[in-house]
Amino acid sequence: MSVLTPELLDRIRSRAAGYDRENAFFTEDLEDLREAGYLVPRGLLETARDQRLLAAHAPATALGINMHLVWTGVARVLQAQGDSSLDWVLEDAAAGELFAFGNSEQGNDLVLWDSTTVVESVENGYAFTGTKIFTSLSPAWTRLGIFGKRGDQLIHGFITRDTPGWRSLDDWDTLGMRATQSNSTVLEGAVVPTERVARILPVGPNTDPFIFGIFANFLLLIGSVYAGIADRALELAVEAVKRRTSLRTGETYDNDGDFRWRIADAALALDAIAPQLDTLASDVDGLVDHGSAWFRLLTGAKHRATETARYVVDQAMRSAGGGAYRSSSELSRLQRDVLAGIYHPSDTESVHSTVARDLLG
Repeated sequence: MSVLTPELLDRIRSRAAGYDRENAFFTEDLEDLREAGYLVPRGLLETARDQRLLAAHAPATALGINMHLVWTGVARVLQAQGDSSLDWVLEDAAAGELFAFGNSEQGNDLVLWDSTTVVESVENGYAFTGTKIFTSLSPAWTRLGIFGKRGDQLIHGFITRDTPGWRSLDDWDTLGMRATQSNSTVLEGAVVPTERVARILPVGPNTDPFIFGIFANFLLLIGSVYAGIADRALELAVEAVKRRTSLRTGETYDNDGDFRWRIADAALALDAIAPQLDTLASDVDGLVDHGSAWFRLLTGAKHRATETARYVVDQAMRSAGGGAYRSSSELSRLQRDVLAGIYHPSDTESVHSTVARDLLG
């Protein structure tokens, strides 16, 4: 049973507009979610469904929490395959530690296959120097997953908030998803101790279970968040056309054929997303082997979810009328938030390349 009770979700939704307006971190939401036990590791299917529900109430809160849930999801994937190397992540998360994702780098279109962060061997660990962007949960994380390059190797590991040699920039002033407070993180020789190194892998594409776990959890949870935005947008569109009245006909717009078609078309597109996300999340939990098709399926699901969400929000904006264009409108905020979906890996170009490579070699 989900810990996301109607009362909790109502409180979270009531704060979303204020966080966005003030460009503030979702501190109270985080406290409520932690107290409810939401940060404790669970299966991917259950987590993805909950994230979709949370995003329908507060997209930026859901997106920020995603980064913690990705790491606990990776640890669960490894554990299910008999790999206990990240069991400590599950233990720390259960104890209240908050994990964040410090992998993104400006200009690195190879994502996890290479890095611009330089790693040097030091006594009892590895020192990382470089800049990570889009570090969601910047004000609150206690464990940060990072990676960088040493020669022809990629080193993946974790630092704690009291690790020397890192600083967070106050540079998060964006169009949408403002409450995530995804500030840039500057690493200046921050040391990952040997016991907190998760993987040492060669530069280039890799099917190591650790990498698979990152892709599977990140892409499906990202897709779930944007599907949740679309859920709320469709709900607001339905409310709007039932409320708006045509001066020409004297009837509300829910009786207008054009608006009925527009909303139905948005619903048809959205209805196709849940079976894809649910099936793939269930397959991850169930250790289903899709072989080389896994990356095609995962990137495709994220792509369809984010693009569909953008379409649904657009149809909702068109249905709600000019009032939705006001900055105080919830739909206006959803329109800004949903746009962020195009910037998350894998981007459209990468998705098509992945699918083409799977089909054509």
